[in-house]
Amino acid sequence: MISAFQEEPNKVVEVIEEDIWGAIKEFLQIGIGYGSGDQRIEITIGLLIMLSVALLVTNFLLRWLRSLLTSRMANDDRLKFISVFKFIRYVIYIVVIIITMSAAGIDITLLLTASAALFVGLGLALQELFQDVIGGIFIILDKSLHVGDIIEVNGKVGKVFEIKLRTTRAITRDDKVIIIPNHHFISEIIYNYTQNHKTTREKVIVGVAYGSDIDVVTKILMEIAEGQEGIMKNPKPFVLFDDFGDSALLFSVNFFISDSFSDPRIKSEMRYKIDAKFREHNITIPFPQRDIHIFQDLPFRHTSIGTAKNSNES
Repeated sequence: MISAFQEEPNKVVEVIEEDIWGAIKEFLQIGIGYGSGDQRIEITIGLLIMLSVALLVTNFLLRWLRSLLTSRMANDDRLKFISVFKFIRYVIYIVVIIITMSAAGIDITLLLTASAALFVGLGLALQELFQDVIGGIFIILDKSLHVGDIIEVNGKVGKVFEIKLRTTRAITRDDKVIIIPNHHFISEIIYNYTQNHKTTREKVIVGVAYGSDIDVVTKILMEIAEGQEGIMKNPKPFVLFDDFGDSALLFSVNFFISDSFSDPRIKSEMRYKIDAKFREHNITIPFPQRDIHIFQDLPFRHTSIGTAKNSNES
C-alpha cells in the first residue's frame, strides 16, 4: 500500500514533466529559421514571448522612473520631459531587444557587424539631429529657456512660444515665426532678455546742436520719459550726457519696461514727442557736417573765356 502511494506522486510528476511541460516546450520552439550552422537565426514563439515580456517590464519600469523624476516638476517642464523620455525609451528598447536575443542563444555578432556600416552612415547623416536633441535635453534640464522668454538670435528678436525636443519656435515683432535648431543654444551666444526677470533697461539716443541749453534738454527728456505709457515708474528713468559727438551733443534717456517685446513702439512714440518738444524750444537736432580743406602746391591760374577761345582758334 505504501509503495503504491509513493509511485502515484512520481507518476504525476512524470506526467507534468514529460507531457505537459514537454508540450509547452515544443509549442515555444515552433518558429522559422534563417541560415545554417553557427550563423543560423531562429525566431520562435518562445523568443517572441520573451521579447514581449521584456518590453512590457521595461515599459513599466520606464513609466515608474518617469513619474518619479517628473513628480516635482512644473506642468510645462513635465510635458517637455515626456518628449525627452520618448527618445530615451526607444534607445532602451533597442538595447533590451539585443540583450534578449543574445540571452536566447542567438548570435547577434553577425547582425551587429552587418549593420555597423549602416550605423556609421546614419550617425554621420544624423549628427546635427542628435546635436539638436541633446540641446533640447539640456534646455529642459537646466531651464535656460522658457516659453514666453524674449530672445535675440542673429539680430532677430522673438518671443518663445514652443519648445520641442529638436527645435524651438519664436514669433518676431513683425509676426513671423523663427524656427531655431536647439543646438544653437549650446554652441552659440543667445541673448535672453527675460532670463532673470521680465524687466529690461532700454534707451533712446538723441543729439542736439552745440550751444543748446543742456539743462533744458535734460528736463524735456525726463518729462517725456516720466509721462510715457509703458515705462515703469520704479526704477525711475534717467538721462545721461553720453558724449561730445562730431556734430552734436549726445544724450540718452534710459528707462525700464516690463515688456521688452513692445520696445520699438515705445521708442517710436518717445521720438515723436522729443522732436515736437525740441521744435517748441528751438532746440536743433543737427545733421552731420564736414569741413573740406583743399591744398595745392601751385596757385590757381585764371583765364578769361575770350582769351581761351582765341588761343584755340589760332
